[in-house]
Amino acid sequence: MAGATSDDSVPAYIDTTRPSIARVYDAFLGGKDNYEVDREVVRSVQQAVPEVPDLAVENRAFLIRACRFLAGRTGITQYLDCGSGLPTAENTHQVVQRVNPDSRVVYVDNDPAVLAHSRALLEENGNTVLVCEDIFEPEELLQNDLVRSTLDWNEPIALLHMGTLHHYKGEDTRSRKDIMRAYIDALPSGSYVAISHFLDPEDEHSRVARKMEDRFLHSRMGSGTFSTRAELQGLFNGLEMVPPGLVPCGDWWPDGPQLKEENAAQRCIAGGIARKS
Repeated sequence: MAGATSDDSVPAYIDTTRPSIARVYDAFLGGKDNYEVDREVVRSVQQAVPEVPDLAVENRAFLIRACRFLAGRTGITQYLDCGSGLPTAENTHQVVQRVNPDSRVVYVDNDPAVLAHSRALLEENGNTVLVCEDIFEPEELLQNDLVRSTLDWNEPIALLHMGTLHHYKGEDTRSRKDIMRAYIDALPSGSYVAISHFLDPEDEHSRVARKMEDRFLHSRMGSGTFSTRAELQGLFNGLEMVPPGLVPCGDWWPDGPQLKEENAAQRCIAGGIARKS
């Protein structure tokens, strides 16, 4: 089967009058698939914390290292990447399929820009599909026909929520922890869960975290919550953490020694991977 896109509900246009989370991340990473309204968000946060693009850089680097670990060390060959974002260098399927070409990847997003840009990338990849669903509605997402048919739900799956949950706006009706519990309950035994999230480190960098949070929340994007380690640990719902546990992304098995001191922004995004027994 060629790479497929479930696009029955994909809007026929891209709204360039409102910022998009995926396009804002792209702008932070120095990409070209963004508009002035997205760059306004970046400039606003940078006015408060100039080094804030490093949040996006650390998040992307953690995703790549996490995928290398999952593909190379765990034997996992199935991936559900929630909130995949715009394609860039070293996407999930490229990293894991380099290790095992038979790995299957389901990307989930409902941003029309992501859906439009991803079609060409996935057109000739028979083991990778893109699904249009709301990642904060796990019960509906997990019943999607492509999600059910592409992945074998009797075998372990790696669930990725990278840089997504801090953009959730419905905490007053359903918590992020409850959303993750729905995902985790559905995963087969032996599955893995990888999460990255904006962090309030509760140290000398907390002031910077809250400055960034204020700019994100009061931007036209209106999302970007920074949480403490204890709050983020709860998202794993008691799963067995892979060492070194939940740490700033740059501390999760870095590719080499840290030659210079990390800035405050780099200390304000955390990541971790856990296993379901």
